[in-house]
Amino acid sequence: MPSVDPVLRPADAADLPWIRALAGEEAVAPFLSTSAADRLEDALAEGELLVAEVDGAAAGAVRVATVNRRSRIAAVRTLMVAPDARGRGLGAAILRAVVRDAFARGIHRVEGEVYGFNTAALRSFERAGFTREGVRRRAYDRHGAWQDGVSFGLLAED
Repeated sequence: MPSVDPVLRPADAADLPWIRALAGEEAVAPFLSTSAADRLEDALAEGELLVAEVDGAAAGAVRVATVNRRSRIAAVRTLMVAPDARGRGLGAAILRAVVRDAFARGIHRVEGEVYGFNTAALRSFERAGFTREGVRRRAYDRHGAWQDGVSFGLLAED
């Protein structure tokens, strides 16, 4: 698999139409939380939304929120890879860039949660060095059935 090295940059208002369209893609939407697309404007306003570019073109987006300032914990809230950019390890590469940036600004822990049926995201978190920390069994009513939530974490000292 050829390696990719995405550049993360803060999203701006001009990026929102592309990010919204990405969130609505048939190959993306079923894997997002039911409110992810509705929260994009809020994420942009909070400075939590980033665009991942490969060779100068947008190839994905990620929402990273500081969830505990005192304990310096950030969470990956949404990770999207454009369908035409898949198959090159971009999800893991985006996560590695997220944690590199987060740890450089003093974050101690980065965490995330993935639907148990989202094998691509599970693989991306594992390949990015995250530790699988647990399963929230049947935590989400999604796609007509109860779905597990798989929790991941990565510490600055890992």
